[in-house]
Amino acid sequence: MKTLLLALLALVPLAQASTAFADNANGQKLYSQRCAVCHGADIKGTGPLAGKSNPPTPDLTTSAFKQRLNEYPGVIVSSVILRPNGNLIPRTLRENGVKIPPHAWSVQDLRDLHSYMSGVIARSR
Repeated sequence: MKTLLLALLALVPLAQASTAFADNANGQKLYSQRCAVCHGADIKGTGPLAGKSNPPTPDLTTSAFKQRLNEYPGVIVSSVILRPNGNLIPRTLRENGVKIPPHAWSVQDLRDLHSYMSGVIARSR
């Protein structure tokens, strides 16, 4: 766990790095393939499995989440790495017969996903 925490702390500055280093097309692809099934294409918790988890998938475009993202820019990256809901995501997928293949996340993938999602969230509402 200590090693994972150290790795996470090393990645947080990468999530904050200039978007000039991010590939939004890759971020959008990763989001579409791995996140949209619950969070929806609009990141508002409108995906087909959004209401099938307990608690339901949150709307990440709310002012509360925008404030959290502003205060802790690593929240997206840490959510991918630590999966703070424990078994919620795999259980919801499994219970609904959805198979998302494992992915070996690279630092660039995390940067791309963060950049894409942050951009969509910033443009919402």
